Amino acid sequence: MEYAGRIKLLVFWYDLMPHDIVQHETPVLTEAFRQLNAYLAGELRVFSLPLAPSGTPFQLRVWKILEKIPYGQTLSYGEVAGRAGNPRSARAVGMANNRNPIPIFIPCHRVIGADGKLVGYGGGMEMKAKLLAIEGRGEISE
Repeated sequence: MEYAGRIKLLVFWYDLMPHDIVQHETPVLTEAFRQLNAYLAGELRVFSLPLAPSGTPFQLRVWKILEKIPYGQTLSYGEVAGRAGNPRSARAVGMANNRNPIPIFIPCHRVIGADGKLVGYGGGMEMKAKLLAIEGRGEISE
């Protein structure tokens, strides 16, 4: 797979930047920044960016499912597992979410517990709640 001109990684401000990453502005990064700001302002519902996450076949399958969860909606880990072809793999879905290299653009924040509560998010539970609030999900308890 050709990765030039595609987004492979999004790191949060508190994450350590991988040492082998060369940082420079590109048209794709400029557009990603624009779309992310519009999303955070509640002005954009669907990202249209060239993504190139790297992962196992199962992770890639899960991430494709996450990309299809509509803005403002959520699925449980079990529902994602079922859509991935193995309804008993909710824990593996959780691990795939944990390994998601492009959070927000691949919306793992839209996956919640079977009981409707917030569980697990690499960016922290407060950020997950804020992202869902931006999308109009209102208050979801932890």
